[in-house]
Amino acid sequence: MPALSPTRAAALMKKMRGRRVLVLGDVMLDEFIWGHVGRISPEAPVPVVKVTGESFHLGGAGNVAANVRSLGGTASLAGVIGRDDAGRRIEAALEDAGIASCLEVSETGRPTTVKTRVIAHSQQVVRTDREEAGDLPARTERALLEAVRRELSSAEALVVSDYQKGAVTASLLRKVLPLARRRRVPILVDPKQRHFRLYRGVTLVTPNQIETEQATGVRLEGEDDLAAAGHRILALLACRAALVTRGEHGMSLIERGRRPVHVPAAAREVFDVTGAGDSVIATMALAIAAGATLPQAAALANCAAGVVVGKVGTAQATPDEVLAALRAGR
Repeated sequence: MPALSPTRAAALMKKMRGRRVLVLGDVMLDEFIWGHVGRISPEAPVPVVKVTGESFHLGGAGNVAANVRSLGGTASLAGVIGRDDAGRRIEAALEDAGIASCLEVSETGRPTTVKTRVIAHSQQVVRTDREEAGDLPARTERALLEAVRRELSSAEALVVSDYQKGAVTASLLRKVLPLARRRRVPILVDPKQRHFRLYRGVTLVTPNQIETEQATGVRLEGEDDLAAAGHRILALLACRAALVTRGEHGMSLIERGRRPVHVPAAAREVFDVTGAGDSVIATMALAIAAGATLPQAAALANCAAGVVVGKVGTAQATPDEVLAALRAGR
């Protein structure tokens, strides 16, 4: 575990307040249908869920921005929504959360991405996805690029949240990443395999274990494998560091010119892993903007993820919760 005292952590959390993070990526609406199961359907061997309520939350890149706000930062969100009820819900949620909207509304009939999860007795029964995952039309992409260009002038970190739903295109990355580098804005990417080689020159990538294995061809069975895979990513992308997230096994930070740092998971109980990666990259971005070292940022991010997986549904962590998790883990 990286050495990070509660006093130093509290000081960093204080410095994270108000730091400006621009989040670019695939914006989604997370819909939760809540209920309980009392019987099996006579029509098929599936549970019958009696619905007791529903809720809507910012998902995907929207959840990254929500985590930035929850941790005390200032967030701007760039992405694409449809001209539909789901898109209007997202705009309202951004206003309620105090997140600056830099969203483009699709004029081609492209719908807002919606993930619907049916939850019974705190367990996910089924998930449905409504989406169009093809690349953005050129006109929409140009408008999104202009929005990003405007926001980068005041951003202290850029997060690219790539869920492979079409907003993060190869041509957009080729324009946005050089813009951020010229302004010396740290770039953090939650990657997908299809675009992996396009993230060259970023500050940090945060692949999970499966994405790391796919990108490097290294099967991760121990710390030596993690180090080898991490250094392969650094060479492949010419980036400063890779943070491999490994669920209940914690995370591993491989930084250029330094020994790998392996951080054990902070969660005491895991109820729902939805959005854990979003909390990790949001915390990393804010901490780096506040002057934290990468190991210090990873320690805070690990605690934030531990808080989030202890909640059901799309959730965020607060500074007090992160600090409490850090103290509990010492």
